[in-house]
Amino acid sequence: MKEATGNSRDVSTNQTGVHEKLDALVARYQQNKNQRPVSEHTLSAFNDAVAWLGDWTGDIILDSCCGVGESTATIARQYPECKVIGLDKSAARVDKHEHYRKATDNYRVIRADVNDFWRLASKAQWPIKKHYLLYPNPYPKSAQVQKRWHASAAMVDMMALTPHIEVRSNWLIYLLEFAQAAKHYGLITHLTEVTTAQPITPFERKYRASGQVCWQLACEPEEAQE
Repeated sequence: MKEATGNSRDVSTNQTGVHEKLDALVARYQQNKNQRPVSEHTLSAFNDAVAWLGDWTGDIILDSCCGVGESTATIARQYPECKVIGLDKSAARVDKHEHYRKATDNYRVIRADVNDFWRLASKAQWPIKKHYLLYPNPYPKSAQVQKRWHASAAMVDMMALTPHIEVRSNWLIYLLEFAQAAKHYGLITHLTEVTTAQPITPFERKYRASGQVCWQLACEPEEAQE
């Protein structure tokens, strides 16, 4: 085993498995429409994204909670036939993207509230090919379960975008929960360990350098297996 060179701590949680209230929370949010007003800032950011897309009619890939956007640039190189949009709410992180910029013009990194952006993209019926959620904050305390995407109102808007979702985390329970929540939307999932040599985000680089196992959950519709 390769010697750990990082200093990231393991996720500390008082949960031993999938949260006992998860199924009830997912079902409850499925039955209630999100009534929260869209922020003016994210509406403006969405309109900027629409202007950048112009008359584009091809596939779009979202990289939500992209941080500094290293993953967005990498994904854009992997999918040169698509337009890729990285989203993060932090101006400080987005402003650091120039350090990670790659020589490709098929992507943008945008500051926006992903909750609102997902709703706007869904309403506009964007052709989302794939949606990445790479190393989101897992909120590991049991009492914080509703702050996790899959146990919040945002899950409904996320699922309306595309069934093709990839989530990564260094906390296995987080992905087990996401997989269980995704079943409520008719998705099947595949959970694997991340073993690729090249990290896709600074978080992945940091966790793996610290000797932590990183996991990848791939979601797809049931009919994809038929």
